[in-house]
Amino acid sequence: MSFKNERQTPPRDLAFLAKSQLLSADDVERALRRMAHEIVERNHALEDMTVIGMQTGGVGFATRMSELLSDITSTTTSLGLLDVSFYRDDLNVNPTPRTSMTAIDDDLTDRTVILVDDVLFTGRTIRAALNALSDWGRPRSVQLAVMVDRGHRELPIRPDYVGKNLPTALDETIRATLDGVWMGTKGVS
Repeated sequence: MSFKNERQTPPRDLAFLAKSQLLSADDVERALRRMAHEIVERNHALEDMTVIGMQTGGVGFATRMSELLSDITSTTTSLGLLDVSFYRDDLNVNPTPRTSMTAIDDDLTDRTVILVDDVLFTGRTIRAALNALSDWGRPRSVQLAVMVDRGHRELPIRPDYVGKNLPTALDETIRATLDGVWMGTKGVS
Protein backbone atom coordinates (compact mmCIF):
# COMPACT_ATOMS: atom_id res chain seq x y z
CA MET A 1 0.00 0.00 0.00
CA SER A 2 1.46 3.35 -1.03
CA PHE A 3 0.47 6.51 0.81
CA LYS A 4 2.60 9.06 -1.04
CA ASN A 5 -0.42 10.67 -2.75
CA GLU A 6 -2.74 10.60 0.25
CA ARG A 7 -3.79 13.78 2.02
CA GLN A 8 -1.63 14.59 5.01
CA THR A 9 -2.49 16.80 7.99
CA PRO A 10 -1.83 20.46 7.18
CA PRO A 11 1.02 22.08 9.10
CA ARG A 12 0.24 23.62 12.48
CA ASP A 13 0.36 27.40 13.05
CA LEU A 14 3.66 27.19 14.92
CA ALA A 15 6.94 27.02 13.01
CA PHE A 16 9.78 24.75 14.03
CA LEU A 17 13.03 26.68 14.59
CA ALA A 18 15.92 24.18 14.42
CA LYS A 19 18.86 24.71 16.79
CA SER A 20 20.87 21.58 16.02
CA GLN A 21 20.75 18.38 14.02
CA LEU A 22 21.03 15.35 16.30
CA LEU A 23 20.82 12.51 13.77
CA SER A 24 21.59 12.42 10.05
CA ALA A 25 19.58 10.54 7.44
CA ASP A 26 22.14 7.71 7.67
CA ASP A 27 21.73 7.59 11.47
CA VAL A 28 17.95 7.37 11.08
CA GLU A 29 18.27 4.58 8.51
CA ARG A 30 20.61 2.61 10.82
CA ALA A 31 18.21 3.03 13.74
CA LEU A 32 15.24 1.88 11.63
CA ARG A 33 17.20 -1.14 10.38
CA ARG A 34 18.16 -2.07 13.96
CA MET A 35 14.56 -1.72 15.14
CA ALA A 36 13.37 -3.88 12.20
CA HIS A 37 15.81 -6.62 13.23
CA GLU A 38 14.59 -6.36 16.84
CA ILE A 39 10.99 -6.74 15.63
CA VAL A 40 11.90 -9.85 13.63
CA GLU A 41 13.72 -11.36 16.63
CA ARG A 42 10.74 -10.78 18.93
CA ASN A 43 7.95 -11.79 16.52
CA HIS A 44 8.05 -15.00 14.55
CA ALA A 45 4.74 -14.81 12.67
CA LEU A 46 5.30 -11.79 10.45
CA GLU A 47 2.47 -12.83 8.15
CA ASP A 48 0.12 -11.95 11.06
CA MET A 49 1.70 -8.52 11.57
CA THR A 50 0.44 -5.06 10.59
CA VAL A 51 2.67 -2.01 10.72
CA ILE A 52 0.61 1.12 11.40
CA GLY A 53 2.00 4.62 11.04
CA MET A 54 0.52 7.38 13.16
CA GLN A 55 -0.57 10.44 11.23
CA THR A 56 1.40 12.43 10.41
CA GLY A 57 4.86 11.97 11.86
CA GLY A 58 4.88 8.18 11.92
CA VAL A 59 3.81 7.59 8.31
CA GLY A 60 7.26 7.81 6.70
CA PHE A 61 8.85 5.74 9.46
CA ALA A 62 6.13 3.06 9.22
CA THR A 63 6.45 2.86 5.45
CA ARG A 64 10.22 2.45 5.68
CA MET A 65 9.86 -0.03 8.57
CA SER A 66 7.47 -2.15 6.49
CA GLU A 67 9.96 -2.13 3.59
CA LEU A 68 12.81 -3.16 5.89
CA LEU A 69 10.78 -5.97 7.46
CA SER A 70 9.91 -7.25 3.99
CA ASP A 71 13.57 -7.09 2.93
CA ILE A 72 14.76 -8.94 6.04
CA THR A 73 12.14 -11.70 5.97
CA SER A 74 11.11 -11.85 2.28
CA THR A 75 7.52 -11.56 3.53
CA THR A 76 5.15 -8.73 2.70
CA THR A 77 4.10 -6.87 5.81
CA SER A 78 0.68 -5.23 5.94
CA LEU A 79 0.83 -1.43 6.27
CA GLY A 80 -1.76 1.04 7.54
CA LEU A 81 -2.24 4.64 8.67
CA LEU A 82 -3.98 5.81 11.81
CA ASP A 83 -5.43 9.26 12.56
CA VAL A 84 -6.20 9.77 16.26
CA SER A 85 -7.57 13.33 16.06
CA PHE A 86 -11.01 12.51 17.45
CA TYR A 87 -9.66 10.16 20.14
CA ARG A 88 -7.50 12.80 21.81
CA ASP A 89 -8.22 13.95 25.36
CA ASP A 90 -7.58 17.61 24.55
CA LEU A 91 -10.63 18.26 22.36
CA ASN A 92 -11.81 20.85 24.88
CA VAL A 93 -8.62 22.83 24.19
CA ASN A 94 -8.60 22.18 20.44
CA PRO A 95 -12.27 21.42 19.59
CA THR A 96 -11.80 21.17 15.83
CA PRO A 97 -8.71 19.04 15.26
CA ARG A 98 -7.15 18.90 11.85
CA THR A 99 -7.73 15.40 10.63
CA SER A 100 -6.03 13.05 8.23
CA MET A 101 -7.12 9.69 7.00
CA THR A 102 -7.10 6.32 8.61
CA ALA A 103 -6.35 3.51 6.18
CA ILE A 104 -6.28 0.03 7.69
CA ASP A 105 -7.15 -2.76 5.27
CA ASP A 106 -7.04 -5.62 7.78
CA ASP A 107 -9.24 -6.64 10.66
CA LEU A 108 -6.68 -6.35 13.47
CA THR A 109 -8.20 -9.19 15.51
CA ASP A 110 -5.49 -11.69 16.49
CA ARG A 111 -2.81 -9.74 14.62
CA THR A 112 0.37 -8.23 16.03
CA VAL A 113 0.29 -4.47 15.49
CA ILE A 114 3.49 -2.47 15.35
CA LEU A 115 2.40 1.10 16.03
CA VAL A 116 5.00 3.53 14.65
CA ASP A 117 5.43 7.20 15.53
CA ASP A 118 8.16 9.79 15.16
CA VAL A 119 8.50 11.19 18.71
CA LEU A 120 7.19 9.88 22.03
CA PHE A 121 6.65 12.65 24.57
CA THR A 122 3.80 12.62 27.14
CA GLY A 123 2.21 9.38 25.90
CA ARG A 124 -1.20 10.96 25.34
CA THR A 125 -1.16 10.48 21.56
CA ILE A 126 -0.33 6.79 22.05
CA ARG A 127 -3.23 6.46 24.50
CA ALA A 128 -5.50 7.93 21.83
CA ALA A 129 -4.04 5.51 19.28
CA LEU A 130 -4.79 2.52 21.49
CA ASN A 131 -8.41 3.67 21.74
CA ALA A 132 -8.60 4.20 17.97
CA LEU A 133 -7.14 0.76 17.24
CA SER A 134 -9.96 -0.92 19.15
CA ASP A 135 -12.34 0.19 16.38
CA TRP A 136 -10.40 -2.07 13.98
CA GLY A 137 -10.52 -5.28 16.03
CA ARG A 138 -8.78 -6.79 19.04
CA PRO A 139 -5.07 -7.25 18.26
CA ARG A 140 -3.14 -10.12 19.79
CA SER A 141 -0.57 -7.53 20.85
CA VAL A 142 0.32 -3.92 20.17
CA GLN A 143 4.00 -2.99 20.17
CA LEU A 144 5.25 0.58 19.97
CA ALA A 145 8.18 1.71 17.81
CA VAL A 146 9.33 5.33 17.95
CA MET A 147 12.26 7.07 16.34
CA VAL A 148 12.82 9.37 19.35
CA ASP A 149 11.83 8.97 22.99
CA ARG A 150 12.25 12.39 24.60
CA GLY A 151 10.89 11.52 28.06
CA HIS A 152 8.44 13.63 30.11
CA ARG A 153 5.78 10.88 30.20
CA GLU A 154 2.41 11.73 31.74
CA LEU A 155 0.96 8.25 31.22
CA PRO A 156 2.45 4.80 31.89
CA ILE A 157 3.46 4.15 28.27
CA ARG A 158 6.82 2.73 27.25
CA PRO A 159 8.05 1.98 23.72
CA ASP A 160 9.14 -1.52 22.72
CA TYR A 161 11.55 -0.26 20.05
CA VAL A 162 13.40 3.07 20.20
CA GLY A 163 15.63 4.61 17.56
CA LYS A 164 17.21 7.09 19.99
CA ASN A 165 16.55 8.28 23.55
CA LEU A 166 16.96 12.06 23.58
CA PRO A 167 16.08 13.64 26.92
CA THR A 168 14.93 17.21 26.35
CA ALA A 169 13.81 20.24 28.29
CA LEU A 170 10.07 20.93 28.27
CA ASP A 171 10.51 24.07 26.15
CA GLU A 172 12.49 22.21 23.47
CA THR A 173 10.93 20.26 20.65
CA ILE A 174 12.10 17.49 18.35
CA ARG A 175 11.49 17.15 14.62
CA ALA A 176 12.12 13.63 13.33
CA THR A 177 11.95 12.66 9.65
CA LEU A 178 13.67 10.13 7.42
CA ASP A 179 16.08 12.96 6.53
CA GLY A 180 17.26 13.39 10.13
CA VAL A 181 16.37 14.46 13.65
CA TRP A 182 16.63 18.06 14.85
CA MET A 183 16.17 19.75 18.21
CA GLY A 184 14.70 23.22 18.29
CA THR A 185 11.94 25.43 19.58
CA LYS A 186 8.52 26.40 18.34
CA GLY A 187 7.86 29.95 17.20
CA VAL A 188 4.99 31.78 15.54
CA SER A 189 5.05 31.51 11.76
